[in-house]
Amino acid sequence: MLKGIDNRLNADVLYALRAMGHGDTLVISDTNFPADSVARETVLGDLMRMDNLTAAQALEAILSVLPLDTFVEDFAGRMEVVGAPGEIPPVQAEVQAVIDAAEGRSRPMVGIERFDFYDRARQAYGVIQTGERRFYGCFILRKGVIAP
Repeated sequence: MLKGIDNRLNADVLYALRAMGHGDTLVISDTNFPADSVARETVLGDLMRMDNLTAAQALEAILSVLPLDTFVEDFAGRMEVVGAPGEIPPVQAEVQAVIDAAEGRSRPMVGIERFDFYDRARQAYGVIQTGERRFYGCFILRKGVIAP
């Protein structure tokens, strides 16, 4: 255990978050996402896990140490619901609330079409699969900077 570090963050996740640079992206996925096969194509190449956590719980822990990019619109994205891209399911509303709390203001996530999401995920730094069982619990975060 470490002081000041959320105990939901395991060593693999902490390593990846620290190693990422400004602009690198991180996928947070639900249990239905093809996380292992997609993770093999990422920069890191290995799947990370935050089992037994919902997407919102995982994001809350991650955002306790990861700054989001303030220079771009796509600082955070959500997988759009197929056939209803504007719909925000409860899992996505929960994650949006976590992002807003971490940012101290409302910053809506951008919607990403399902197959575009898969393509972007393969270009990410890494993939973390959570224990989220609800559909559309998939997100992409873009790392920001910490001022001197």
